[in-house]
Amino acid sequence: MSRIVVGLGSNVNEPLRQLKTAFRHFADHPHLDPVNASHVYLSAPQGPQDQPDFYNAAALINTTLPPRDVMAWLLSTEQAMGRTRLRRWGERCIDLDLLLYDEIQMDCDLLTLPHPRAHERRFVLDPLIELLGEDYHLPGRGPLHSLRSQCATQTIHVFCEFPR
Repeated sequence: MSRIVVGLGSNVNEPLRQLKTAFRHFADHPHLDPVNASHVYLSAPQGPQDQPDFYNAAALINTTLPPRDVMAWLLSTEQAMGRTRLRRWGERCIDLDLLLYDEIQMDCDLLTLPHPRAHERRFVLDPLIELLGEDYHLPGRGPLHSLRSQCATQTIHVFCEFPR
């Protein structure tokens, strides 16, 4: 059994409902066993600023699927939930990112682990710290508390507990 962390994000079409629906998809999959979810955090968009703020969270999940199968399933789940890619870093009803898969480091055309920008985004680091602890070492990057201190100017706040 492997441990993964999936980042969830949404900023349109009732974002909290979107996060809850995505989590339900995890629970319904025979090879995914959700263990825990972080609080939901609210943050300004990283890309174009003419869009609503993002609701972000992370889910800790046990799985028997290999990394590429998890990634393919996440992409198909986004599509099934109605995600359309209109512009880079634009608004979306759901965004599912494979942040971590055990301690694996890999870089191929479909997947980079850990997520290539996780270390520079506070809306990823704070949920990871909540789930894994601030002393957890992001593979190839260092301890989460050090990485978060480098993102101190990014403002986010806890919005609510994860909707179940």
